[in-house]
Amino acid sequence: MSVSDADIAHTRDLIAPLGTITHRKMMGGATFYADGTIFAILSSDSTLFLKADGSFADQMEKAGARKFSMTRKDGSIATMGYWTMPDAALDDPDAACDWARRAIKAQR
Repeated sequence: MSVSDADIAHTRDLIAPLGTITHRKMMGGATFYADGTIFAILSSDSTLFLKADGSFADQMEKAGARKFSMTRKDGSIATMGYWTMPDAALDDPDAACDWARRAIKAQR
């Protein structure tokens, strides 16, 4: 399964107030960039994740976000420094942009 153009468009609409954001399809999903720096991924099942570590990851966890994980072929669990967009922000462009801005800021 791979992410649809409609799901990418929905994500772009959600974070449109951020300004110039680019994206690239890869590995069934899409990556989103601000000034060439990746700050979000859209998984093949259309889950939006923000790049986060340290105190920003702690903030995301407190807001109910879940860390990216996947089960490997051997049954072990792999994780990455990406967290789901908090549910309350998924239909609220202002909240989504606030979280995305914080993700971008954390990468600088």
